[in-house]
Amino acid sequence: MAPTRQSQPSRIEHLCIENGMKMTEQRRTIARVLSQATDHPDVEEVYDRASALDKRISIATVYRTVRLFESAGIIERHDFGNGRARYEEITDEHHDHLINVNTDEVIEFTNVEIEALQKIIARKHGLRLVGHRLELYGVPLDDCHAADTENEDES
Repeated sequence: MAPTRQSQPSRIEHLCIENGMKMTEQRRTIARVLSQATDHPDVEEVYDRASALDKRISIATVYRTVRLFESAGIIERHDFGNGRARYEEITDEHHDHLINVNTDEVIEFTNVEIEALQKIIARKHGLRLVGHRLELYGVPLDDCHAADTENEDES
């Protein structure tokens, strides 16, 4: 899904400007691609989307820009175990991730019970929780049932 050009600056663009970054047209395009992403794209996906909007953007420019945005604390890098770093805009709203290991789909979720349990665990160990990152990895339930059936057949 390629983003469309916007006349209004994206949230990432605003953060870049607040951080004193020079905003070239290519950086603006990359910022918009990342702001509009509803998934967690890797650099190649960002490049594909950005170059669809501006053919002058190179993969090297995307790599440099993503590193710049990451070092400025504007986007967050995730390593979900498939060898590809994936990125998302940092927001004030906390969420965790559930990764389908078969498809690499990333599902964002929040759960008040998990949040409370993490605080309880930290307190039991004499700590006050100041942050966390939770990544859960799974396969579709249909795959689990197929594996259970195969194991039963072997018995």
